[in-house]
Amino acid sequence: MDLGLQNVHVLITGASGGIGLATVRKFLQVGARVTAHYNTKAAPLEPLLSEFGAARIRALQADLTREADVEQLFASAAEGPEGFGPVQVVVINHAYYEARDVPIARMTLEQWESTFSTNLTSSFLVARQFLRGLEKAADHAKEKAAIVLIGSTAGKYGEAGHADYSATKSAMMYGLCLSLKNEIVKIAPKGRVNAIAPGWVKTPMAEESLKDPNVVYRALATTPLKKVATPEDIAGQVVVMSSPSLSGHITGQVLMIEGGMEGRLLNERSDLGL
Repeated sequence: MDLGLQNVHVLITGASGGIGLATVRKFLQVGARVTAHYNTKAAPLEPLLSEFGAARIRALQADLTREADVEQLFASAAEGPEGFGPVQVVVINHAYYEARDVPIARMTLEQWESTFSTNLTSSFLVARQFLRGLEKAADHAKEKAAIVLIGSTAGKYGEAGHADYSATKSAMMYGLCLSLKNEIVKIAPKGRVNAIAPGWVKTPMAEESLKDPNVVYRALATTPLKKVATPEDIAGQVVVMSSPSLSGHITGQVLMIEGGMEGRLLNERSDLGL
């Protein structure tokens, strides 16, 4: 099946680990050209760089909390000898999750503001720069325009001890997503914006917690499928949501990928996938 993503330029933030890395591979497998963003770790991307080559993938560093870095990221992604051109699909995947449980009564303003800067303000900067680049793009490039925001079950259900993270994800999944889907069409008439909200995912960040059978029990107690997602489970749906062939009439939606999870036990710890 043709997903309509052949040679489409996709930029993925937080691409060097977990969900991001799996998403890079999925897009490459369906024929897209990928700019893989990383902040501190480029090494996990090296096998993909070797396998697919510079004509299909490039890895670029940026601190997404810095406006100038975001502007340079998109400029570098569009330029270069391989001629990737303007970014047509952006997957906003990066996030920070404080591993310690910190209730609001004990949370510092520094932690709250830092999480918002890292997760939400940076997502605004990425989305804004994407739209600015799209304004200058040719009509044929705009035909494939899409934004996929990676949220979290914590953004829907809340999460005790992690209100900072939950609040940023909720803002992305609802306020930001729903506003962007109304604005993108003024630039690219077929442009779409959707969010994906994972629950528990087997990533390096979740590895230690998932070794504890009590944690696994609490995580899956209200999950009918009784399984923890893999990064590939999430990556596959990101590609589907990005595909104009499969999802060309879907916008402003939040797709929950959490095995049918119910929210009543999420006060323990709902999402270590990002």
